[in-house]
Amino acid sequence: MQPPSIPSDEEARIATLHALNLLDTDPEERFDRLTRIARSMFSVPIALVTLVDTNRQWFKAKVGLDVCETSREVSFCGHAILSDDIMHIHDALEDARFADNPLVLGEPKIRFYAGCPLTVGSHKMGTLCLIDTKPRPFSSEEKLLLRDLAALAEQDLMAEHLASTDPLTKLANRRGFEAFARQALAMCTRLGRPATLAYFDLNGFKQINDWFGHAEGDRALRTFSSGLESVFRESDAVARLGGDEFAVLLTDTSTAEARYAISRLRRWIDEENRLAGRGYEIRFSAGEVGFDSTRHQSIEDMLKEADAAMYRDKEGSRTSQPPPASDLPA
Repeated sequence: MQPPSIPSDEEARIATLHALNLLDTDPEERFDRLTRIARSMFSVPIALVTLVDTNRQWFKAKVGLDVCETSREVSFCGHAILSDDIMHIHDALEDARFADNPLVLGEPKIRFYAGCPLTVGSHKMGTLCLIDTKPRPFSSEEKLLLRDLAALAEQDLMAEHLASTDPLTKLANRRGFEAFARQALAMCTRLGRPATLAYFDLNGFKQINDWFGHAEGDRALRTFSSGLESVFRESDAVARLGGDEFAVLLTDTSTAEARYAISRLRRWIDEENRLAGRGYEIRFSAGEVGFDSTRHQSIEDMLKEADAAMYRDKEGSRTSQPPPASDLPA
């Protein structure tokens, strides 16, 4: 048996998947309907909408199958998300990757498989897939039909993605951030790994809006967002919590390492201010807190503590003063 390879965008893919807040949720008619249509349209006993998590594939919708998930190691869908194309297995017993797979040799005795990847943004979340217990071909016309059905599933996944994304900066919003953070902190607890939460607030942001206009305020928010994405790692969860407040959750990272990253962000913003010549400077306050499972029962606890640390930073500096009068528009 050949376990599926790990996609090159795995960290960002998993972050996007967790931010959808769909894993381990109750059945929903919008997804269930698609599996019923697929089973009827293709005359197969099993149709699934799968989401490929770190170590498992979980079924958001299923018809013809009793279990809710399998390990990723034995999953066919883990292979299917490695390509943009539909993965078709005519007879799994004749495919070296799957011939000795327990899902082939045991229940549900997979012989035929066809899976279309479901993409959100640029990341593949899982598949809409068809399974049969006997070998069968899959024509070009059938592939087009499966892709059309998969597009409907993608629309529903994208709706969840948009509900978890800030429209201005394209970062995760509070909903998406908290959903991902809960998963990430549970993982850090299991593995005994550190995590640090950094909390940011733009200083003098109201003055930028009042004196330079809301369009310029939006530009400042997007610039700061770009700084966060440029400095922090792809595996770090970066979010706009609301207004001019941002957060980053850094997994497998100590508070000292997080402070170093924040200092790099200050240098990035300083250079951006120097080059932009906007008539004002983007300035920020920051606070960080290390994850302690005995003290932090939830991500909300960490946010409160990091927010308090950020305000201490704000009060201890003069960077929250408005731009000098000479910078005001004429």
